[in-house]
Amino acid sequence: MIESRSLGSKIFDIFNHTFLLLVGLVSLLPFVYIVVTSFSATSDLIPKSFTTEAYQYIFSADTFTKSLLVSIFVTLVGTFVQLALSCLMAYSLSHTQLPGRSFFLMMVLITMLFSGGMIPTYFVVQQTGLLNSLWALIIPNAISAFYLIILKNFFQSIPNELKESAKIDGAHELTVLFRIVLPLSLPALAAFGLFYAVGIWNQYFNAILYISDPALYPVQVILRQLIILSSGAIGDSTSIETIPYHGQAIQMAVIVVATLPIIILYPFLQKHFAKGVLLGSVKG
Repeated sequence: MIESRSLGSKIFDIFNHTFLLLVGLVSLLPFVYIVVTSFSATSDLIPKSFTTEAYQYIFSADTFTKSLLVSIFVTLVGTFVQLALSCLMAYSLSHTQLPGRSFFLMMVLITMLFSGGMIPTYFVVQQTGLLNSLWALIIPNAISAFYLIILKNFFQSIPNELKESAKIDGAHELTVLFRIVLPLSLPALAAFGLFYAVGIWNQYFNAILYISDPALYPVQVILRQLIILSSGAIGDSTSIETIPYHGQAIQMAVIVVATLPIIILYPFLQKHFAKGVLLGSVKG
């Protein structure tokens, strides 16, 4: 039997859907403008002609291509390192009988509330020999305290009976972690993997702070240079001022190229977001 809906409920649904549609369009319009402008030969709001010269230009530049490869390398390796370290530490802290567990949890929570600051962190990176290397973009932020706490709660939500039965069969802790805990935590790992990947891909301040070799700049630094320095050259022999079309198209093309990998990756992991994150936040 289909329950009849009241007039007020129908009006609310219409208003709700209309509001969400408008919010979606407003959120989408800036990116549509960026994409359209990147293919436009003029700086007009409404493009009058279509061209791919901006994309041909940025991909003809060795600097941009190298920065793209640097960003891909740092994102892949950084995400793996962050997930691996987070899983190992979260699994250890998920054991309630772990000696000193409260102390280590308190140390983690303190890092969420207080930060050492930019200058002490810079000296740590310098003294550890990471300065002017790609590892300076990975190691200093290897573990997020917030994600670590959520992941620990997720591991704790897995029934202990599964772990205990595996140990009775002779499995040690690493076997339990890799054969039981991690396979059951794939939604959480997918969600946090994407969070880590997006954070690493979008970071540029650490690269400016720790990297002095332009060959090691990630793509976000090149994007920043293009936006701020209107006359900045990224090509081999040409500059934005000498190319036969407006430089704004190049800036927009770089934004599209820098954003596209995350947009492509997101739909494959979106279904894990709600399940992975919410399950870990239920149990304290």
